[in-house]
Amino acid sequence: MRAVFQQELQEVQERLVEISRLVTRSIERATRAFNESDVALAETVIEDDNQIDELVVSLDELSIQILARQQPVARDLRMVVSALRISSSLERMGDMAEHIAQLARYRFPDKVVPKALRSTFLEMGRLDVAISEKLTELLVTEDIRLAEEIRNDDDQIDDLHLSVFDKMLGEAWKGGTVVTVDATLASRYHERFADHAVSIAKKVQYLATGDWLGGPGED
Repeated sequence: MRAVFQQELQEVQERLVEISRLVTRSIERATRAFNESDVALAETVIEDDNQIDELVVSLDELSIQILARQQPVARDLRMVVSALRISSSLERMGDMAEHIAQLARYRFPDKVVPKALRSTFLEMGRLDVAISEKLTELLVTEDIRLAEEIRNDDDQIDDLHLSVFDKMLGEAWKGGTVVTVDATLASRYHERFADHAVSIAKKVQYLATGDWLGGPGED
């Protein structure tokens, strides 16, 4: 029975990694579709989000079955409970990638944001992809140094997110209502994608160390 239990725990980790890799693929394609106005690529991201959702549901069902049958304790219990919470955040990251792709599809053949903001969104997209790649590696290795790198990258995205609003509130901003709303939503989606990655990184730190390192009120 113990061998079966360990196999189930290994399957939980492997499924998390699989979902994380799919999320990385989605955000890479979504940000490319967004910046290049590639409607075909955007459609692919939107369609593939169903696969992420289905894998999350399947993983959650497996985790609940393990809790019911095996009644894990100590680190094993932390792992299963953390998996349930991590899968939820991964699903939300997939949703953020889908939302970015939807903006690209809605505004095709035009680009979503004006020239004044394109370099900012290119950098936000690059950082989101980098964060997602590091998150997948973190789930594989539990190397908490990667969690710190993810938080540092998130700080950069937060700064870029604020810079978008600074530009839109400046006197030189000439964007109309639709452009302003699109830029606001796009910046928020990029920023929230990274926030969910930070949330997962904290959960992996908890799993690895047994210590919760989040501040008051943090998920």
